[in-house]
Amino acid sequence: MNYVLLGRTGVKVSELCFGTMSFGATADEAESKRMFQRCLDAGINFFDCANVYAGGRSEEILGDLIQGIRDELVITSKVFGRVGKDVNAGGLSRRHITRAVEDSLRRLKTDRLDLYFVHQFDRNTPIEEVVRALDDLVQAGKIVYPAVSNWAAWQIMKALGISYREGLARFECIQPMYNLVKRQVEVEILPLAQEEQLGVIPYSPLGGGLLTGKYTTKERPAQGRLVENDMYMKRYGVDFYYEVAEKFSEHARARGVHPATLAVAWVLHHPAVTAPIIGARNVEQLEASLAAVEVEMTDEWWQEISNLSYTPPPATDRLEEQRR
Repeated sequence: MNYVLLGRTGVKVSELCFGTMSFGATADEAESKRMFQRCLDAGINFFDCANVYAGGRSEEILGDLIQGIRDELVITSKVFGRVGKDVNAGGLSRRHITRAVEDSLRRLKTDRLDLYFVHQFDRNTPIEEVVRALDDLVQAGKIVYPAVSNWAAWQIMKALGISYREGLARFECIQPMYNLVKRQVEVEILPLAQEEQLGVIPYSPLGGGLLTGKYTTKERPAQGRLVENDMYMKRYGVDFYYEVAEKFSEHARARGVHPATLAVAWVLHHPAVTAPIIGARNVEQLEASLAAVEVEMTDEWWQEISNLSYTPPPATDRLEEQRR
């Protein structure tokens, strides 16, 4: 396992981050512990969580597991999603952010979060209020770095501009969706991250399981998020994605690499990416993603894989000016 700098923070993180969304959901406490220990054994020091995962249970399980080694790890959580019945128990208002962080710290049994992500964009709360609330948490020592997930490039850049103008703690890391069939971030978000020296930890490098070799244009497994979860069914409900998955799986097997391993390695190779977020339901499933660090990906191979998919046009839509 290699360790890389997280943006301009000076903090070194493992080149893979483990996402704990399965903790307390598809993985019980015992299996969560097994996966956590396997990640430690592999050299991972970077663990991603969110207050809404398994209704807070993911944070609780992770909090138990990090006891005694907390200072050796980089721990994240998120705020935005609804976590209670109260009408204000969601969004990015100062009121909700300041309450949600306390709940996350309690569940995680820690005094601070290394990264605190705003999970989605809140159209009802001014960006100024969001970044000021996060800056207050930095000043109070409850979070170390603000971070952002699922915002558009213009929204991120506006927040960075406000932070710069007002002398506030800025977003230091972004967490976008990125995989072989979901490449919109290549247009503006990843170039923005490179220009502003932001850490990038993409989620869903396996496309919700689409790129694991289980899905073809004619075959679907009986179980899995893409056949059981309405959100994932909608997100990946495009026939072309399954055509890409089929071609990709054939390519991976021809190269003697597990499709899941190659899918993570492809994301990892992008120069803007700090550490893809990998996840699993069990240790056996986890092994394929961990093996991504052993793949000797080249620029030429990365492009060959990219050609199996659809490259989004540049932001200006002037294809004749697109770099080759």
